[in-house]
Amino acid sequence: MNCTRSMARLLAFLLCTAATLALADEVSEVNRLIKAGQVDQATAKLDQYLAAKPKDPQLRFLKGVLLSDGKHTADAITVFTLLSEDYPELPEPYNNLAVLYAGQGQYDKARAALEAAVRGNPNYATAYENLGDVYARLAAQAYSRALALDGNNTALPPKLAQLRTLFIAKPAAPASPPEHAASAARP
Repeated sequence: MNCTRSMARLLAFLLCTAATLALADEVSEVNRLIKAGQVDQATAKLDQYLAAKPKDPQLRFLKGVLLSDGKHTADAITVFTLLSEDYPELPEPYNNLAVLYAGQGQYDKARAALEAAVRGNPNYATAYENLGDVYARLAAQAYSRALALDGNNTALPPKLAQLRTLFIAKPAAPASPPEHAASAARP
């Protein structure tokens, strides 16, 4: 009986390993097509894989990245939102949502998404960096509003100028296809 349990565990392990390798092959195939500039074929292949595995987080994340790269922002937001609802422990979908929100100037939504990312993974340096960038954007908005209300405040223009140099030095970057469970992007 002990031998039967050991064989069952081994079989379960082998099945899990085979499934993981198959998924790695699927993601690699889509990534290869993307790198070759064959985005339509990559999208078709990814849709085929998703039809068979509609809940797979890695494939869904990759779909969001493809949509984002293709400037289908609303669809990408939907994918990343649903992914973060189904897998709230994964910080990467939140991070990518933040990138999309920041790109639309929705910094409060970006901040909330990044705070969720760091709650999910307190060691996720990219999310902290992005959060700093979003805070800087929010600070610039606040300083601009203060300056509009009080044009005589001489402390505000240098602060705004300093923040603007940050924005020029670091433009927004789109997400990259994942190599494993998920990937990250910077706003």
